[in-house]
Amino acid sequence: MNKDSRIYVAGHRGLVGSAITRELQKSGYNHLILPDHKTLDLLDQVAVMTFFETEKPEYVFLAAAKVGGIMANSIYRADFIYQNLQIQNNIIHSAWKTGVKKLLFLGSSCIYPRDCPQPMKEEHLLSAPLEYTNEPYAIAKIAGMKMCESFNLQYGTDYVSVMPTNLYGLNDNYNLRGSHVLPAFIRKMHLAKCLMNNDMAGVRRDLEARPMDGLSNTMSDSDIIKALEEFGLFKDGETVELRLWGSGKPRREFLHSDDLAQAVVFVMNHISFKDVVKERGLEEVRNTHINIGFGEDMTIAELAGLVKEIVGFQGNLNWDDSKPDGTYQKLMDISRLRDLGWQPSISLKDGVKSVYEKYLS
Repeated sequence: MNKDSRIYVAGHRGLVGSAITRELQKSGYNHLILPDHKTLDLLDQVAVMTFFETEKPEYVFLAAAKVGGIMANSIYRADFIYQNLQIQNNIIHSAWKTGVKKLLFLGSSCIYPRDCPQPMKEEHLLSAPLEYTNEPYAIAKIAGMKMCESFNLQYGTDYVSVMPTNLYGLNDNYNLRGSHVLPAFIRKMHLAKCLMNNDMAGVRRDLEARPMDGLSNTMSDSDIIKALEEFGLFKDGETVELRLWGSGKPRREFLHSDDLAQAVVFVMNHISFKDVVKERGLEEVRNTHINIGFGEDMTIAELAGLVKEIVGFQGNLNWDDSKPDGTYQKLMDISRLRDLGWQPSISLKDGVKSVYEKYLS
């Protein structure tokens, strides 16, 4: 990419897209194309094609997606597969029709099998059944990666797929009805700390800043406390208990979105589809994505302890093992990307501290 290249970041207001946008701006790319949802509905095929024909982007970062944690994936299975398929189909096809020079597609580590060998290598894709709770989302993301691969093989395009691990950072989703584990922990423990301190004004400020269906800062104190029980927050007199989903035993890896943004800009500038095929020496071209992660993981219980310490919640922390755990472990093998010259720099403790400071502000 040149500094004046026309660059479209799809999903630029989300966790991933906003981080990519900040990294591009910081690096001096001055011709970013950033339509919002009101301007461009990515589920509308005609609107997407018209946008590409009008704006003529040269490079595309496809970070737009419908995402969520175990609860959201379990409830909205049809939405997750339909919306993600529609978004990526519209963008990838329009990119090809209008001659985009290069496209980078972002997937997710949940594309790997439920019982995948650890750490997960790129060649493990489609080697065993997926985790049931996020199967619709995973299938959509696999389809997007295979679409990029297939367009490259049939039409000679240069569409590269990357598969990030669990992400966190600025502009994360803190809605407890659909958030991923780390932002959910941050918000739950912040609310639990407020309850512990009898700071209902703090609870109300939080609900005003980040609204959720079924909860309002105008409700009575008792109604708010009762409503928070749905999310595992229980207050009995001066005692506050936070009950989290699952056993706490599964292991997860986390990468700050700013690290991811640096990685994907690096890939866009230095790695082509032909490079990936050549490096892997494949007779049958498949599984040509590149893993992006931190390279280390911890148990969900250890993560909860870390967030509890940073947030300053002093109450009781327990686990509801009647709720699903999801995949036991999803540690990424990032040796290929390290060998190509990139590695992460933000530790989880420093990253969560920074994120919680921004959450408070």
